[in-house]
Amino acid sequence: MIKVSILYPNSDGCRFDMDYYCNRHMPLVRDRLGPALQGLAVDQGLAGGAPGSPPAYVACGHLYFASVEAFQGAFGPHAREILGDIPNYTDIRPVTLVSEILINAGSGETGQLHRHG
Repeated sequence: MIKVSILYPNSDGCRFDMDYYCNRHMPLVRDRLGPALQGLAVDQGLAGGAPGSPPAYVACGHLYFASVEAFQGAFGPHAREILGDIPNYTDIRPVTLVSEILINAGSGETGQLHRHG
């Protein structure tokens, strides 16, 4: 399984409308990507690693797919519309990371971690 993470770096004076992102943009993404999208998540940055430090990212969106090809096939036809919606909720230039999920363990699991893939 792969995860496409869209990261919104934090900076002084940046604008990010979390309500729009969660209630309008992500439903648009979900609807356009259709059944190829196996799941999605949104994170809101709260703090950095050191006490009192700001978060490195204002927000992160995560999209889950069976493969890179599934992502590309679903996203490609709708890229212009999805990317065109970005100015409606932020002035931040997002950073995209496509990664393969190697370990996905729950808190109740014990013993050796099992690697996927």
